[in-house]
Formats: sequence, structure tokens, C-alpha cells
Amino acid sequence: MNFDIDKMTDLLNEKLVNWGEMIIKLLPNIVIAAIVLVIGLYIAKFVRRITLKLVSKISSNVTLNNLFSSVVYFAFIGIILFTVLSILNLDKAVTSILAGAGILGLALAFAFQDIAANFMSGIFISFRKPLKVGDIVQIKDYMGKVKMINLRDTVIETFQGKTVIIPNKEVFQNPIENYTILQKRRFDLSVGVSYGDDLEKVREITFNAVKDIEDLSQEDEVSVFFMEFGDSSINLSVRMWVNTPEQAIYNKVRSQAILNIKKAYDANDIMIPFPIRTLDFGIKGGTTLAETPIQMATANPAE
Repeated sequence: MNFDIDKMTDLLNEKLVNWGEMIIKLLPNIVIAAIVLVIGLYIAKFVRRITLKLVSKISSNVTLNNLFSSVVYFAFIGIILFTVLSILNLDKAVTSILAGAGILGLALAFAFQDIAANFMSGIFISFRKPLKVGDIVQIKDYMGKVKMINLRDTVIETFQGKTVIIPNKEVFQNPIENYTILQKRRFDLSVGVSYGDDLEKVREITFNAVKDIEDLSQEDEVSVFFMEFGDSSINLSVRMWVNTPEQAIYNKVRSQAILNIKKAYDANDIMIPFPIRTLDFGIKGGTTLAETPIQMATANPAE
């Protein structure tokens, strides 16, 4: 038993001596690695500040700017750590870390591919700027005002008072109708008049009825076009530009245009015809006109 204890003691001493010798040999490398680590951390912070200033000149998205500068910062920290490990002759540890990071990154990419897609789409949206907070847009079936643009989703408040959160992948991959870029909006109002009306007179009266509506754009004229021969009317289109993209003003102008046109048509005996329907009582399986209650009552007045 004493022999075993002595043997273990000698082995432990030998290991400690070997480790001490290794530490003494690595002492210059340890000093250099410590210096590189400290200086590298200061440089990383400096690079982060510079990156944030440069990105802020390109993008006004504070969240994106902070994220990008943080990514650069941590990438620089990673380079410093790998450099320190190499100085300490821990190349195998570096290789193991890189292999583990690659496997972990691949696993995370599969697990969070939708999140990653939304995240990358948010970055592209922030740089391309197809829309911004306050814009009136339509994305897929949702129309409203943009309230927030995050890295993962875009928040829209519809004109019905609903808040819609749309993943940025859907925003990026679908057409975006932006009504705010031009700072004005056009709407086409369809009207039908009788075949018996004078079309030149209709055009003039329609134009005069809507040309002086408040909030119409002064840069664009009102246009009146006859579009088609309908089933019971000749259809025309009144095209007007509103001087703001705001939905409330848009609806107000459209409502006023309908009121003015109806009032002008009534004053000038222009008829907006109702749809005409023809009833056929002779269809097989139906009731003939002679068998209707009116005809039967006429045929038998005594009853």
C-alpha cells in the first residue's frame, strides 16, 4: 500500500513539474496573447463605433444600425480569440471550435430558416426602403398606414382600425402598393347615362360638376372618358387626382364628386338608368303570361 502511495506521489510530482516547465516555456506566448487580447478588445470597441457612424449615414434604422455594428464587433472579437489561441499553440482547440461552430450554424439554419428569412428580408427592406413609417401602402390583401418596421415583421394599421403584423418575408416577396411616394392619389369614378342623352352635354356637365372640388390636385386636370356601351347605359369614367394620399381626404373627395354629379344630372335631366331586365314567361317548365293572376283576373271579371 505504501508503495502505491509513493508511486502515485512521484507520478503527480512528475506531472506538476512537466506542467510547470510547459508554463515557463509558454510564458512569453502567454504574455503576448494577453497583450493581443487587451489591445484587440479596445480595437474592437473602436471599430464598433466607427461602423455605427458609417452605417448611420446610409440607413436611418437605429435597430439595424446597432445590429450591424454588433455583428462586426463580435466578428472582430472572434478573430482576436482565434489569434490568441494560435499564439498559445492551441491549434487543435481552434480547429475543434471552428468545426463545432460550423455544425451548430448548420443546425440553427435548418431550425430557424423562417426566422432567418424574415430577418434577412428586414435587412433588405431597411436598405432598399420601399416603404417607411407613416406611408399608406397595400401589401397582399391589407391596406393601411405603416406603424412600425422591425427586423422580423412590419406592422400596419388598417383603415378599419385593425393592427396587422406581416412577416418581412411576405413584405419582401410580394408587390407593395405605396400611395405616399407621389404625395397624391387618383381615383376613377364610373358613371352610366342613358342612351338617349347627348354625350357631349354629359361630358361638359360632368366635368363642370367636379372640377372645383376642394382638395383636388391643381397640377392634374379632371378627365372624363366614355368607356363602353353597357347593357342599359353608356358608361363613362371620371378620373381625378387628390392632392394628398390620406384616406380620409380621398373618401371625402369621392363622396363630394358623387353628390355633385348626381345634383348636376338631376338639374339637366340626364338620367342614370336602372338595370333593365326582360322577363320571359314562355320558358319550358315556367308559367306562361296567360296563366298569371293578372291575366286570369282579366279573363274572368265576374269572379
